Amino acid sequence: MIAVMHRSLYVFIFLLLVAALTQPCWAHAILMDSTPKANSVVKGPDFNVNLRFNVRIDTGRSRVRLVAPDGVVRKLILDAQPKLDTLQTHVSGLKPGAYKLAWQVLASDGHITSGEIPFTVN
Repeated sequence: MIAVMHRSLYVFIFLLLVAALTQPCWAHAILMDSTPKANSVVKGPDFNVNLRFNVRIDTGRSRVRLVAPDGVVRKLILDAQPKLDTLQTHVSGLKPGAYKLAWQVLASDGHITSGEIPFTVN
């Protein structure tokens, strides 16, 4: 009986250690920095867009769209990836108004993350 309790205790301690030492895979892409910044005012009509994330991004399966003040959505062509955690593109011909950058990325953990960056062009 005591041997069974000791064995159960060892199994419990082993499982506890495994759980404590195992790091969960929470590597979803989180936007760390952007140009333009959320809720900022930018000088148009042309400017570069730069999105930096906390993990490596698959550019081929990621996208950035521009939502104009009238609701028209324009897909932006991504530039060659300067760093594994960064997406870059360029917008041109923007008229003054409130816009949104809608991004969707595939992170290195295989999960898709999306978000929006509202900004105003003056």
